[in-house]
Amino acid sequence: MVTAKHQIVIVGGGTAGISVAARLLRRGHSDVAVIEPAAVHYYQPLWTLVGGGQAKASTTARPTSSVMPKGVRWVKNAAAAVDPDNNAVTCVDGATYEYGVLVVCPGIQLDWDRTEGLSEALGKDGVSSNYRFDLAPRTWDFIRNLRSGSAVFMMPSGPIKCAGAPQKIAYLASDYWRSQGVLKDIDVHLVVPTPRLFGIPAIADNLDAIAADYGITVHTNAEVTSVDAAAHKVGVTRVGDGGAETMLPFDVLHAVPRQSAPDWIKDSPLSTADANGYVEIDKHTMQHVRHPNVFSLGDAGSTPNSKTGAAIRKQAPVVVANIEAFLRGREPAAAYNGYGSCPIVTSSRAMLLAEFDYDLNLTPSFPVIDPTRPHSGYWYLKKYGLPFMYWNLMLKGLA
Repeated sequence: MVTAKHQIVIVGGGTAGISVAARLLRRGHSDVAVIEPAAVHYYQPLWTLVGGGQAKASTTARPTSSVMPKGVRWVKNAAAAVDPDNNAVTCVDGATYEYGVLVVCPGIQLDWDRTEGLSEALGKDGVSSNYRFDLAPRTWDFIRNLRSGSAVFMMPSGPIKCAGAPQKIAYLASDYWRSQGVLKDIDVHLVVPTPRLFGIPAIADNLDAIAADYGITVHTNAEVTSVDAAAHKVGVTRVGDGGAETMLPFDVLHAVPRQSAPDWIKDSPLSTADANGYVEIDKHTMQHVRHPNVFSLGDAGSTPNSKTGAAIRKQAPVVVANIEAFLRGREPAAAYNGYGSCPIVTSSRAMLLAEFDYDLNLTPSFPVIDPTRPHSGYWYLKKYGLPFMYWNLMLKGLA
């Protein structure tokens, strides 16, 4: 039984869904529905600063009703299945919505249980994560109360949202401990699955120097594969090795879960064949490779870019332009070049703004500033400029 039918249905009312909906309304599309169950909308990029004691969690949350574009039909429900052959989305309560065009952007799934012992350890025994609104303040509690011992900061393998976040908090914590005169008494470890701290050599060189200045031991090509909160130890395994774990003690652990597409996407005809199961789209047009009236953007899409809000800002106008082309019976002409931005906070006063495309070419918004080095001006952009732009321009389809 069909509950309703709309010309354009958007699954997900996060950054991507709201941005696309706002742009569609500004271009005169009136029959747009957004399926989103959450009553609260979060500005997640600021959670790093919450965990580092530089921002309050309350400033990152607003009612979804305050950001939902006026004129959109807000379906307060959660999608559970999609049938692209019959142009229909079914929600958890059985309600079914038919569409002319579907935009899939439900965000990314945090797979806490894929790291042994992690989910049950969260929030206690020094274990926290800035990837959850309720836990980011706990991260700060653990950091500011540590005066000696060891701290481990981990990054999982596979695509994750804001790939810089696992190391940003290591720098913020170390900067704070240095300001308190206790950094020399804390053994800091950063465990990353990649060969270097960043995929662009010039930026990686500077991050190596920053980590060395703080005295951080960097474990490359390695991953935390288990957490023993009672014993205050993590198991570290070499990536691709499958061999024995090396145990590393911790008093504070900043944990980042492995991530993938939501399970209902993985189980749908829209997904890629691999384990991550993202919506399989053309990386330039954002159009589904098998179903031309389906588009995707944001963290749930299969595009091989950095999964950031900055990427969505460049993807949203491409999606809207190509939806309009589809509705007019034309081939999609707008193209996304893979732009991503990774603002890497390196202290409580400086930030490095890495901007790049699919080919890892640097694409700085401010070419007069060296994009490979931290700058104090970028810090104010991170704390004040970007949140202002997000709430007042991006979510309203203006940036």
